[in-house]
Amino acid sequence: MTNFEPLNQSVISGRVDQVKEQTKAMVDAGVSPIEIINQGLIAGMNVVGVRFKNGDMFVPEVLMCARSMAAGIEIVKPLIADTDMPSKGKVLIGTVKGDLHDIGKNLVGMMMESGGFNVINLGVDIPPEKFVAAIKEHKPDIVAMSALLTTTMLQMKDTIELIKEEGLNVKYIIGGAPISQEFADEIGADGYAPDAASSVDLCLKLIG
Repeated sequence: MTNFEPLNQSVISGRVDQVKEQTKAMVDAGVSPIEIINQGLIAGMNVVGVRFKNGDMFVPEVLMCARSMAAGIEIVKPLIADTDMPSKGKVLIGTVKGDLHDIGKNLVGMMMESGGFNVINLGVDIPPEKFVAAIKEHKPDIVAMSALLTTTMLQMKDTIELIKEEGLNVKYIIGGAPISQEFADEIGADGYAPDAASSVDLCLKLIG
């Protein structure tokens, strides 16, 4: 039986080099890559998610943990056929036009990846047309939009309207400091997540 506990702990502590070493050692020992991802890397990140939600961990620590998890996944990914990569669905994420904030969005993206989603991160300052083009190209299940300024919030509404006009069938979720459930209802979004950890639960619920 492989002991995944040390790898879990390294992810929880955000130790990138240690995660790489332990992941390589497991690969060399012939442990299944999918098991390394699920029981080693993602299981560690799940603990981080719970602690973050409870206020026991903060954004900089979570980003370190997510980076360490990603470093481990990079090592095992080439060993797995794309068809075997566990995926709960595809999420397209971006910060809307006029807004250049990306720490929250990147954190959400990392949490979603650790939750088993395939994430396409478009970056910041993304106009509605670019969201539409990316939906046509990547065919995601969910589009996640972020805004940190009250002045850019309405870009979310414009984006949703344009996606609907194009007849594209996706779910929309939104988040960011000025965003509320009321605003989500008002612009026709399928959901609102107050923080990165709850965005994963929200996606699971929408896809489930």
